[in-house]
Amino acid sequence: MRRIRPTRHPSPRGTAAAQPVQISGNVASGFEAVQYVFGENFAQREELGAAFAVSIDGALVVDLWGGVADPSGTRLWERDTLQVIFSGTKALVALCLLMLVDRGQLDLSAPVRRYWPEFAARGKEATRVIDLASHRARVPGFATAVSEEDLVDDVRMAALLAEQPQDDDPRAGDVYHALTYGWLCGEVIRRVDGRSVGRFFADEVARPLDLEIWIALPAELEKRVSTLRYAPSWTPPSWWDAETLRSDGLLARVWNNPPLLPRDHLPSNRSDWQRAEIPGAGGIATARSMARLYDCLAHGGALDGTRLLSAKTLAVGCREVTRRWEPLLGEPQAFAVGIQLQTERHAFGPPPDAFGHGGAGGSVHCAWPSHRVGISYAMNALRNDDTDPRARALLTALYEAVTRYRCRPR
Repeated sequence: MRRIRPTRHPSPRGTAAAQPVQISGNVASGFEAVQYVFGENFAQREELGAAFAVSIDGALVVDLWGGVADPSGTRLWERDTLQVIFSGTKALVALCLLMLVDRGQLDLSAPVRRYWPEFAARGKEATRVIDLASHRARVPGFATAVSEEDLVDDVRMAALLAEQPQDDDPRAGDVYHALTYGWLCGEVIRRVDGRSVGRFFADEVARPLDLEIWIALPAELEKRVSTLRYAPSWTPPSWWDAETLRSDGLLARVWNNPPLLPRDHLPSNRSDWQRAEIPGAGGIATARSMARLYDCLAHGGALDGTRLLSAKTLAVGCREVTRRWEPLLGEPQAFAVGIQLQTERHAFGPPPDAFGHGGAGGSVHCAWPSHRVGISYAMNALRNDDTDPRARALLTALYEAVTRYRCRPR
């Protein structure tokens, strides 16, 4: 690895950064183009603060960070800065499910009621664990009104979901479970193992692999978390307007109960939100640790002498369960057991076998198993482009570098 000297790039437009952006970190020989694109994101693509990490065979070949950790520009993004990864958390939950499968404690084809009897209420007795894990449970939103404050109580959220019937809207079977996924799958983990999903992940994944990833952040680490903000180009999707939300009950239940990305503030910047177990969208991590985790998954579930689960179980977990057009988001989606697979959008870069999970606003975390690569891009400026140019530019440059690296496709 070659340590780069801190380099200066023009400040992104629309930020309060008083000085040119500082880029720091390390890149291996042959990956200099990735460093260049990372700097370009600040000058040309509304980047505020970000980190990008790539791990190959257990070694970091790219470890970059830069910009500022809050909109005022008073805090630089440091080596140890943490970032909310939103739906990138769902893959962490999926991994916990698969580890229980690997231990013979959980059957994906079994009805949820076997492990969580209360879930059978209101006609849901036939719903299987695999339905929860692949966004097909028809419980994509809450039937009763909930507030931002309610979201920090994972036990209550799971109880509410157990009590309600499946959504009778014909589209519900193909709708992404934006928040409910986490509480549904998390409660199954609690009922099977006795630990919450956040505790299970900390004990069984983060500690063995020495990862700085949390589903429920310790209070003493809050000062390291970067503050999220909307990028200057952010505009709410057209279907978020009041008229559409009034006329489309399913849309309102999924995305407006409570509003998941309110324009005037971001609930995920709150301390209570960051400390809570919100397993559908509340994970907090460094890009470095997310890349290491996906490197482990790219190697069949083992890295540096630590095995999380068998390669056979991981292969089952990465097998396609559903591929569909998501009717509310208006985009193609493909899911294995809670893990996103490639679609024609190539959100995870060029490799067709890439898998992982993105997060709201543009973060991307994924594995390229044919190249034995783990990747993570985390940032604090939220964009809502159909195809975020920041991650796409980084993944394109990385792919060109990887194909020239010693690590060739098998």
